[in-house]
Amino acid sequence: MSNLSPRAWFAGCAVATSALLLTACTSGSGDGEAANKTSSPSTASTSQAATGAQEKKLTDQAQTALASVRSGTMVEAGAERVTDGIHTEPNLNQGKTYKLDLVCIGKGKAQLTLTPASTGPKTDVPCDKSVVQQRITVHKLPVRIDVDGITGSTGVIAWQIDTV
Repeated sequence: MSNLSPRAWFAGCAVATSALLLTACTSGSGDGEAANKTSSPSTASTSQAATGAQEKKLTDQAQTALASVRSGTMVEAGAERVTDGIHTEPNLNQGKTYKLDLVCIGKGKAQLTLTPASTGPKTDVPCDKSVVQQRITVHKLPVRIDVDGITGSTGVIAWQIDTV
């Protein structure tokens, strides 16, 4: 120990421990006074369950819409929240052409961007249950597909890449 007396050292440890315990007790989302007062834990759980159920319903609707336009052999597919977007580098072959189908169900719209730009044009994807089809011609690898929701847009985007 340095020049501190044992009593001062123990007092310092007690203060540090008290601060840690106080922080741990008030920063959680338990039943304590400092928990989020805008909703009770049961309301938050119910809200998350409802959101999860709604997302599943939207995902099922989007995948059903894609299944109705499927052609060729599926290369890759998925579904994401509009707020998360789609960001993928699929395993495609140079010199080949593919079909990308997208459907957004919710509100607002998203924008499809392909990289390199020679792969295909930027395309708007409305969140109105319509299927947007985009031809992808692979001139140079890797190909990157990005679909980003426009500010304020919500819902689910499902997508599928098929061989042509």
